[in-house]
Amino acid sequence: MGKWFPSIYDMVMSPLEKGTFRTIRKELVGKASGRVLEIGAGTGINFPFYQNVEHVDAIEPNPFMIEKAKKKLRPSVSVRYHTQSAENLDFPNMTFDSVVATLVLSSIPDPVAALNEIKRVAKPNASILFFEHVKMDQPFLAQLQETLTPAWKKICDGCHLNRNTLELIREAGFDIQQVQSYYKGLFLVIECKKTY
Repeated sequence: MGKWFPSIYDMVMSPLEKGTFRTIRKELVGKASGRVLEIGAGTGINFPFYQNVEHVDAIEPNPFMIEKAKKKLRPSVSVRYHTQSAENLDFPNMTFDSVVATLVLSSIPDPVAALNEIKRVAKPNASILFFEHVKMDQPFLAQLQETLTPAWKKICDGCHLNRNTLELIREAGFDIQQVQSYYKGLFLVIECKKTY
């Protein structure tokens, strides 16, 4: 993890973030409540959309992303930063009322471990809110994702274009309440609950 990717991230994502992504984030992040864990907070793109939350614990393994995120804080949102990985969260069991992860599971080296950690630190009946790009169902496009992934990972800080994230979430045992598809299934909004 270096400085290069954080330095261009907002600029590269800007065309998407000004349109559909902004609408998706505003609606999804607005559903978080109570004490919130944000996985892979990146440059803080979600921070303006938190509304009725007590506090956000934002984890991000790249310190250069955290530096950019600190510039996006609103005084009405209490955010504490943690430089740590999603696979090994430094929080007690059943701490959070909501967990938010947007465009991050594709970049986590061990997404299964991260999902297990999310389950561990979420309270029973917590809202688990994902916005992720996923492996597409259309065979040609899925094969294209497979072909591009090795180079894409090098350019985009470990991002996998070919992850079947919905299936990973399902296998982790979350109660999937709703799935919305965007851009012909390339992006999914997945709303879950943690149940025991």
